[in-house]
Amino acid sequence: MKRLRLLILVVYIFSFTTLFATSLSKEQIEKVVKEAYIKYKDLKEGKNADYIKALAEVDPKTFGITLVDKDGNVYEYGNTKAKVSIQSISKVFTLALVMSERGATFVANKIGVNATGLPFNSIVAIEQHQGSPSNPFVNAGAIAATSWVKAKDSTERWMKILANMNMFAGRELSFNEIVYHSELNDNKRNQAIAKLLHAYGHMGSDPLEATTVYTKQCSVNVSSHDLAVMSATIANHGINPLTKVKVINAKYTPKIMAIMATAGLYDNAGLWLYKTGLPAKSGVGGGIIAVVPGQFGIAVVSPPLDRFGNSVRAQKTIEYIVKRLGLNPYAQ
Repeated sequence: MKRLRLLILVVYIFSFTTLFATSLSKEQIEKVVKEAYIKYKDLKEGKNADYIKALAEVDPKTFGITLVDKDGNVYEYGNTKAKVSIQSISKVFTLALVMSERGATFVANKIGVNATGLPFNSIVAIEQHQGSPSNPFVNAGAIAATSWVKAKDSTERWMKILANMNMFAGRELSFNEIVYHSELNDNKRNQAIAKLLHAYGHMGSDPLEATTVYTKQCSVNVSSHDLAVMSATIANHGINPLTKVKVINAKYTPKIMAIMATAGLYDNAGLWLYKTGLPAKSGVGGGIIAVVPGQFGIAVVSPPLDRFGNSVRAQKTIEYIVKRLGLNPYAQ
């Protein structure tokens, strides 16, 4: 009897998820993506990040929308091949690498998985939490995560991080030397954060070396197409839907999405989750990725940011798509 009940439950869940997966036609999705582009293409709100000179010079009119589903179907509109630096979105994929190498318990204990309630580059948060970086998506936690990638030296660490991002994207991503050198000349605060973490015993390698590698990972070029494939890989339980390569064990993707939900959009993560119900991650280069678990990866690139450091147009676009297509998992 217990086995029969379990079988009925499995069939029910499978039927529900299959219904949700197939209830949207390709024509519906394409229509909504185009609608979103037309609706927000002339939006003038926000401004490019200017504390990094190279980011201030990116064309603010750049606007690309891409959705990739679990079967590898791609829906996109706008400047979907235009490149911006990945910036903090890279934190998701370095977290995935560290989790694969060291396990979920290590991440929770050594880096942390709680929101800070303070700015992403806060030093006060480290002291308030007795030296804990808090989570892998604030700068402290991201630099710590980079330091814990298993490697014999800086070169091997960087090459592993880049190779990992390439696997998520399904292609070789390029490195933006201009952005890298622009950030390298202005990363004194991150160096201070790394040294403080080192003093508390939360760094896995030399703090300055880890900060430099972290700066490199933020300087990788991506398009909305790349980012959607990367987020779709998380949605698809760790399997890249285009290359069919298993990039990360499926047991880790729910944990990655949980941190994205609580800390993905800096100080505005709560309001974002309230509006969309989706795990997401933003970067000051202008990109935002969102994950519809088991279904889609969504990415939008648009450089002008709000006061929290999140792309204004990307937020509005994804919120519109989620509402029109009924993608909020809490509303199912």
